[in-house]
Amino acid sequence: MLVVPLDWGLGHATRDIPLIRELLNAGCVVVIAAEGKHAALLSREFPEITILPLPGYHITYSKKGLFFGVKILRQVPKIWKAVRHEQAWLRKTVAEHGISAVISDNRFGLYHPDIPCVFISHQLLIKTPFGGVTERILQRINYRYINKYSACWVPDFPGAHNLSGVLAHPAELPNNTTYLGCLSRFEPQPGVSRKYDVLALISGPEPQRTQLETILKEQLRQIPGIKALIVSGKPDQASEETTAPGISQVSHLNAADLNAAMQASDIVISRSGYTTLMDLAKLNKKAILIPTPGQSEQEYLGKHLMQEGYFISVPQHRFRLQQALNDAKTFPFRSFGRPEDMNAYKSIVRRFAESL
Repeated sequence: MLVVPLDWGLGHATRDIPLIRELLNAGCVVVIAAEGKHAALLSREFPEITILPLPGYHITYSKKGLFFGVKILRQVPKIWKAVRHEQAWLRKTVAEHGISAVISDNRFGLYHPDIPCVFISHQLLIKTPFGGVTERILQRINYRYINKYSACWVPDFPGAHNLSGVLAHPAELPNNTTYLGCLSRFEPQPGVSRKYDVLALISGPEPQRTQLETILKEQLRQIPGIKALIVSGKPDQASEETTAPGISQVSHLNAADLNAAMQASDIVISRSGYTTLMDLAKLNKKAILIPTPGQSEQEYLGKHLMQEGYFISVPQHRFRLQQALNDAKTFPFRSFGRPEDMNAYKSIVRRFAESL
């Protein structure tokens, strides 16, 4: 079984961890294709699994959110070239490694005519800064690729009670769509004692990752007596330090340690990346979201989930930590409260493995 995450932030790699675990539990031999930070993260979680080098899309991002969408559109030819390379690479890899099936997490070129191939995405409707016409055109292109796959797995709940809003619940779905429910590598652990007032999860592409890290470190230092842990989102590095009294910083935590740190925290501060949202929902954590500036998907998710009462969301340019913490004391956080759906993906993955 070949599993390939998109190289767009670390979320695609981390949300594939529970899928890989379930494939291993079902007796599959798993091969991963990734590079850089994604390969480093997955190698730490699965040191026994072979990781094949496969170049990602290597999207670069603007320093200012205002130009985010324009810069992405200018890189469409590069994405198209990468998709064509994926196709040639996959044909060769299937033959050389005896691949029986593929699970592609949002990489468009990993379909094959002779074996089952699954496409994973929570963005059936792709949000852009330019609105309706652009989004409809992108949706048609998106569906054209999705329909080349045997199945489309959507990591969200079906129906109105969901995480992704219109992104994964547009008016029209691809015919091969199956909802997986929440897809998180974490598990609730009873009896965890509080250790931190704030857990700050830094993630996402540069330079926005560093900008958020700078903002949170500066503002945490201004709150006397606060106990905080900053996770820098750098799995290819290994560092740990005390940045100020009561404030610790680590480059990365493995799944078990991050699971424990989230549960030991009063509140989590993070981007509104979709994988992080699923982790928060799974652990029923209160959170303050800071969407990546200019990233339409994250901005939509932050606004949608705040309107629904699940999380607080604050734009980065208006973020003030002390004010956000004060607001959190009176915000009526809702719980997803659907433990029966949190592991729905397991039966779907097992049935897929058994069908091969």
